[in-house]
Amino acid sequence: MHQDTRLQRRHLLLGSAAGAAGLLLPTWARAADEYPVRPITFVCPWPAGGTADQSMRAICQVASKVLGQSIAVENRAGAAGMIGAQYISTARPDGYVIGQIPISVTRFSQIGTLKADPRKDFTYLARTNGQTFGIAVLPDSKFKTLKDMVAFAKANPGKVTYAHAGVGGATHVGMEEFAMAAGIELNAIAYKGGSAALQDTLGGQVDMLADSSSWAPHVEGGKLRLLATWGEKRTPRFKDTPTLKELGYNVVVDAPNGIGAPRGLPPEVEKKLRDAFRTAIQSEEFKAVAARIDSPVMYLDGPDYQKYVMNVYDRETQLIQRLKLKELMEKG
Repeated sequence: MHQDTRLQRRHLLLGSAAGAAGLLLPTWARAADEYPVRPITFVCPWPAGGTADQSMRAICQVASKVLGQSIAVENRAGAAGMIGAQYISTARPDGYVIGQIPISVTRFSQIGTLKADPRKDFTYLARTNGQTFGIAVLPDSKFKTLKDMVAFAKANPGKVTYAHAGVGGATHVGMEEFAMAAGIELNAIAYKGGSAALQDTLGGQVDMLADSSSWAPHVEGGKLRLLATWGEKRTPRFKDTPTLKELGYNVVVDAPNGIGAPRGLPPEVEKKLRDAFRTAIQSEEFKAVAARIDSPVMYLDGPDYQKYVMNVYDRETQLIQRLKLKELMEKG
């Protein structure tokens, strides 16, 4: 009888401890099944008005309807997208701070610009859309084709200049990868963003521009001429322009964007967000915006996107060594 009383008392104490542990759980963890109960902040790591910002706002508009809660886009630009990515990685994992994760986190984390490990410090929700990169020149440039430029660069190493949006970014790395494939040496001129690079190209300060589709309206308006694009296939809007791959250089750069959250997101919250963004990315509203900014839709669900990030991380390790990117970053 005495033993039974002790057992009952022990069970009571265990039950009380379990209840207390439940009370000690953070509010956000206990309320995961009710998520979202308040507005969500979506961090865009680029300036307002740019192509990435436009595409993310279009996605968030549809996702907010699916979730039944507003999504406020907050621009935290700087350091080639890494300021925003850093902020997301250190936010509370409750689903109320999410944002765009540029694929360049795989490169900058290894170079040291991003103090986070993309292999374990994010919860990946979706891969969204890529970018259309290209090489553009002024209409009166002596380079009528990319072949012309390569021939001239081979005869004049380091003489051909090109503007790009920053050391270590997709436009810089893509051009250097192409230069290696072509066996040429180019003179890379770094700018603080694609807009400044475009302006100096239009002003004749450099021979070529390497950028995402900032050149598009200028090509259509006759102020620039497009020598090549960098995608797997030709872009529908500029279907007469060949890809680097078509021209014999095995280089494809589309730098797809993705959406993520801090690691440790409750599974119920992760599922709701993945479902909402899947619907948003597949919506006609988003596809229309993506087409307008020459951004191919490249959807992958969270787990598949995470595998993609892991593969890119390994490729970037090799690329960083081949292009001596750490040394280049130190030189600025």
